[in-house]
Amino acid sequence: MADKGKRVLEEYFENELVKRFEEMMENQDEFYFDTEELEDIIVYYLELGDFNYADQAVNYGLKLHPNSLDIKIKKLEILLEWEEYTPAKDLIDELKGSSMENTDFLVCYAKYYSNLGNPRKSIEICKKALELKEEENFLNNFIADEYVNLGDPFNALKYYKNALKEDPTDDYALENCMLCYSDLNKSDEAIAFLNEYLDEFAYSETAWLEYGQFYFNRKNYEEAIRGYDYLLAINSSSVGVYANKAACYEALGQYKKAIEIYAEMLELEYTKAFTFYKIGLCYKALKQPIMALNAFQKSLREDPQFYLSMMEQSYLYEEMGGMTEALHFAREATHLNENNLDYQKRLAFLFIDSGKFEESLSCLKKLVEAEPSRFYNWYAYSEVLMLLGEYEEAVTVLQEALRNHHRAELYYQLSNCYFNLKNQERGAESLNRALDLDPSLVQDMQKKYPYLKDEIKKGKTKAKKKN
Repeated sequence: MADKGKRVLEEYFENELVKRFEEMMENQDEFYFDTEELEDIIVYYLELGDFNYADQAVNYGLKLHPNSLDIKIKKLEILLEWEEYTPAKDLIDELKGSSMENTDFLVCYAKYYSNLGNPRKSIEICKKALELKEEENFLNNFIADEYVNLGDPFNALKYYKNALKEDPTDDYALENCMLCYSDLNKSDEAIAFLNEYLDEFAYSETAWLEYGQFYFNRKNYEEAIRGYDYLLAINSSSVGVYANKAACYEALGQYKKAIEIYAEMLELEYTKAFTFYKIGLCYKALKQPIMALNAFQKSLREDPQFYLSMMEQSYLYEEMGGMTEALHFAREATHLNENNLDYQKRLAFLFIDSGKFEESLSCLKKLVEAEPSRFYNWYAYSEVLMLLGEYEEAVTVLQEALRNHHRAELYYQLSNCYFNLKNQERGAESLNRALDLDPSLVQDMQKKYPYLKDEIKKGKTKAKKKN
């Protein structure tokens, strides 16, 4: 936001003007402040994001200086922040006659239309503000953002570039230039623009990061690494860049090199659980399960609730034949991430594999509720219910399943349930529907459900007698 009153005493820990204002409010006194002092106080609170105090300062300011345009504009800024558009519009109408040459007012005026979803009107007002030759970097970014809202990356790019001309260190404008090139599918122009920028500003961390990401996204990992190396030469404590560089080595299949980079990263960061997890994945790719387990365990020591490492340990123990441990870690991971359907499927499989059919039901129930369109969720759920002898419940589940999937397998299962429940008529009816839909499954189904074998034999005998 453009602010003429941006003279907050930032070099001091506490702002003396603000301290005096707050003491006055606490003691319910009334001190005199001139308009510039009040602007400084209001800006201080606005920059802190403390809009309640900013509003108190505005209201006190208007009490002392009821005709101050600058304080009224600050009031407008607060109303927009609070999304109080009716009083904001009234204030805009009041100020319009006297403030069309005031950049701060025009910014608020443009923001009003932007917030109401009218980017074209917002752009029109910002272009008028640009004629005043103030806050040109901010205004160009504002206009560019509005063109993005209109789905017009071509014009957005033009104004982000203008913003960058006004302030070549503007990382926001630089990043958005690259996004616009990407939206326009102009990769050659994007890298030419970036190289030209780096020729002039060779120590720009943002530009080298964009360079690395540009080549990473195009799977040119060697060139991406070159960009990240330049960045690390400028700032060796950029933790995220080590992760990006390691990801390049992973993509190249150079897992040992990736582990080395992750090890460097560990020296710099405070939260190490994810990095140990990534090291574990690299050892897993190198077919070194013991080293991988060791890394996942370190990850869990750093963060005992890091479910990604828990589930990876589950996979490793399964590969090594440790099914009890595999089930334990899968159960822990799923408990911490219950909405992850892949985890629920895996846990259900491990329960079934270990003969814990009863425990698998809660997972299977969640799966059919979350993904009713997936046939195999229903098939597995009803299968387990039958294994437990819960035929009545299985019938209810299968009837629901048939509303979503008209499949022969479900009718074979349903017929088995009815036969086990001694309901021959319903069983025969379901079996006939299954045979009509897909007779090729009959041999497999007879092996699974012995009742069907007998019923099919009976059916064939009856048919022979009729003939």
